[in-house]
Amino acid sequence: MSLKLSLKPDEKVIIGGAVIKNSKTPIEFYVENHVPILRQKDIITEKEADTLCKKIYHVIQLMYIDEPDLQRYYKIYMELVQELVRILPKSVLIIDEINELIISNKYYQALKKAKRLIELEKEVIDSYVKNKRPEETTN
Repeated sequence: MSLKLSLKPDEKVIIGGAVIKNSKTPIEFYVENHVPILRQKDIITEKEADTLCKKIYHVIQLMYIDEPDLQRYYKIYMELVQELVRILPKSVLIIDEINELIISNKYYQALKKAKRLIELEKEVIDSYVKNKRPEETTN
């Protein structure tokens, strides 16, 4: 079964590890075989991975698009997850779901779950900032 992709002008997509950037006009094309695909909206670059949960997302993304280095990414992933669970224990349920997907080689679905981690992290940070007393925010 083919996958139809529509790209906006200047939009990027990763197909099988190759970064493809569209020209100035919209385009539609079909991918005829099974290959990892990530649209620009689902890509977090190393530079954008500026929080612990975004780093976890980024390493799962690398597992998905760069299969030859899986063992290295698993090691990094486990180190990041251990740190996250230590500082944010309520992430354990989401981490367990992500782990099951990774074990089943369902990296794209694991990325979707990892977005929930990023949301949780943002909620915790926003709550902390909101509840911080005014005297704590001055230097």
